[in-house]
Order: sequence, then C-alpha cells, then structure tokens
Amino acid sequence: MKNNVQNKKRVIIVGAGPAGLFAAYVLSEFFNVTIIEEKSFIGGAGLHSDGKLNFHPKIGGNLTDFVPYDDAWNIINFIEKKFIEFGADPGKYDEKKMRELEIKAIKHGIKFIPIKQSHIGSDYLPRVISNFKKVLEKRNVKIEYKTKAVDFRVKEEYVNSIITSKGELKGDYFIIAPGRGGFEWINYLVKKHKLDYYFNPIDVGVRIEVPNEVFSEIVDDYGLWDPKFHIRTPSYDDFTRTFCTNPAGFVVREYYSDSIFGVNGHAMKKYTSGNTNFAFLVTIKLTEPLENTTIYGLRLAQLTNTLGGGKPLLQRLGDIIRHQRSTWERIKRSYIVPTLKKVTPGDISMAYPSRIMTDIIEGLEALDKVIPGIFSDSTLIYAPEIKFYAIRIKTDQYLKSTNLKNLYLAGDGVGVSRGIVGAAATGIIASIGILKNEDIETKTLFERYDN
Repeated sequence: MKNNVQNKKRVIIVGAGPAGLFAAYVLSEFFNVTIIEEKSFIGGAGLHSDGKLNFHPKIGGNLTDFVPYDDAWNIINFIEKKFIEFGADPGKYDEKKMRELEIKAIKHGIKFIPIKQSHIGSDYLPRVISNFKKVLEKRNVKIEYKTKAVDFRVKEEYVNSIITSKGELKGDYFIIAPGRGGFEWINYLVKKHKLDYYFNPIDVGVRIEVPNEVFSEIVDDYGLWDPKFHIRTPSYDDFTRTFCTNPAGFVVREYYSDSIFGVNGHAMKKYTSGNTNFAFLVTIKLTEPLENTTIYGLRLAQLTNTLGGGKPLLQRLGDIIRHQRSTWERIKRSYIVPTLKKVTPGDISMAYPSRIMTDIIEGLEALDKVIPGIFSDSTLIYAPEIKFYAIRIKTDQYLKSTNLKNLYLAGDGVGVSRGIVGAAATGIIASIGILKNEDIETKTLFERYDN
C-alpha cells in the first residue's frame, strides 16, 4: 500500500517491538510514521524469543481497562489475523478440552484460564518478522535502526521532539514503546519531566524444568502450548502463576541491565530438547516506605547473581525442601539433564526471602495435583526469574499521558502490557487515541485492513 506521506502530520514511535510495529501499521495510512529502534533489528524481545501468542483480552494485561469488552476482542482478533497473514499458525482452541481442564483445576483450588494460543517458534520468527517489515515498508514506515532515544523536548504541555543518539526528530505525536529493556529510561523520563505515575507490582520467581513427559497430557491431549494457572498459596494468600511455558524447550540467560541477569526460556519448532520449562512467579506489590518494585527486583537479582558467581543458580526441588544446597553430584542424581549448562548449583533461599520461597513450594505442590510430576525431588529450579513491568505512567483510556497532550504510552516497558499480543494491543489502542484526537473515524478501522 503506497501512500503520499508529504504534508501529513508526523508520528514518532520509540521502539520496534510488537507495540511499536502495530501502532505504525495502523497509523501509517494517515500519518508520516517513523520508528526509532536502538537495536539493528525489529521485533523486540518478545518477537526474538519463541513467539508465544495468547489471544485473550485479559492475558498480558487487561484491555478492558482501556476499551469496552467487545472492542477488546475486536483488537485481539485483528492481531491474530495479522500474525496469520505474516506467517504464524492460527490459534488453537478446543472448547470441550478447555472446560475439562478448567473443572479439573477448580477441584484442586486452582484457576485455569482458557485461551486460544499459537506458537511461532524461535526458528520461524525471522520469517514472520520479515513479512511484517515488508508490509510496513510498503506503507512508507521509516525505521531508524541503531538509534537510541535519549530524551524529549517539552513546551507548554506538548512534546516537540525526541532527542536521539543521532540527532533530534520533531513530530506532532509521540508513542513511547521501548519494551521491558527500557524501564530505566522510563524512570529517567518520569523524574526529569515530572510525569504522574505509580508503581506496578513485580513478579519474582524461578524457572522450572521437568521432563517433557510431565507436560505431555497438557500439550498433546489438551492442545495447550502455554497453559495459564493461577494459584493462591495457603500460608500467605499470595498470588502465584505459571508463565511462558516452553515444551521441549531450552532455559537461557536474559540480561535485565548491562550487569544484572536472570533466566528465561524459549522453544523452537524444529529443534527440541527432552525437557519442558516454565516460569513460576509470585506477584509482589510494595507500599510504604519502599514502593519502588524495580529497585527491589534488581537487588534480588543482583544478590542471586553474586551467590552464583556470575551465573544463574540451579537447585533441585528436593534440595530446597530439605533445606540444603544443590551440588553437581546431587544434580546428576536426578534424571533431568539441565538445558542451561552455565549455572552454579546452590541454595536459592540464600537470595530469596522466606515468604517467596514458601509461595513457590506451596504453589508447585498445588500445581502437581493438576500436572502430576511437577512436585518431584528431581525437578530443576533456576533463579533468578524476575518480570519487570516498570512504573506505570498515568494515562487516559487511550494511553495518552495525563501530563503531556501528544505523548502516548504502549507496551511492556511502560507497564501497560505483558507479552506480545498485549503489547501489540496497547500499540493499537494508543493509535486509536491519536486518530480520535484528529477526528478520524475509527468505528470501521479494522475493516479497512482486510487486505
């Protein structure tokens, strides 16, 4: 789709992750769109992992916080359709099986969230991203690679320009969507420009690794790639959940900053392992005197990194229960071979507070009733796994800053989403806000993009 970008108002988007890419797609028909991307590629962390797509308006954030329920589903369906056009498989959903698993979980005091899901795979993602890029190029979207956003200039409650490592870019509207890696920059902007905000909760947890056979019923019988289970722990009534499951996948290291790291997981379609891994997370919200969940999470990660001697910690579940550190000798007694080799066997409880460790143990024990084999002595546990959602800049329902009249926020890095589809949806919602501000009709917006 070629369009004449001359004389059109200009939108500057910071970040070429799912939020920025979908915002650019929607806005490119009406505006001159430029994306600033710090790296040399597009897609962000989510579209450079293994591409788990959860098509539900209340997973990866709650879209109904911003738009009505029917509109939220329209956005989700639109995102699924576009991913299919770019080369992803359609989402799978067996209503009978989903209800069966939901009932099974309820009987054990666990909430299961039925979701239509699709898995792209790390090895197939480059093709999908390449197709997305080609579409954006046809729509005259300009992408400035290896360009770091540094600051923005403000005059009379309006952003005039973005200051980058390569110069200054002026615009009429600005969307900030830097992804999770941009949380420190977001903190800087909030302080310097005195933006209204509040602290999001943080998820502190571990990555679990078990044999594929443990998850075979979930994957093969129920057709779920990334099941979502929510559990309230008995001792503290804390919220725990499964996240980012990777059947036949691999545990990997993930950097939170230049010097602080944790673990994550990914899976491919073509290359597989004998293990399934998933994150098991405890949601932490702080009040006074410390509200800054980012600082809290970074300190926990830093302590864990120190105890691991510059490597992630690895511990058998049986060793955790017996209050003893793991050693390579004990790890080898298990029938599970870790997929991440550069680790240090140790004692995670030396880094994590007792309350979090109790939540993890109790949550896994409960989950074992739905997925037998999880709560095994041989189960491997890696730390740290911490999900930072940044501070939440206050916005209106279309994600426009309450302080600056032409600044919009989208994606994980500004705390309004969690995951690929959720981030993409917030990019679309911010785009709708800009269109409405220009009095551009949005009721039939998605019908325009059938081709």
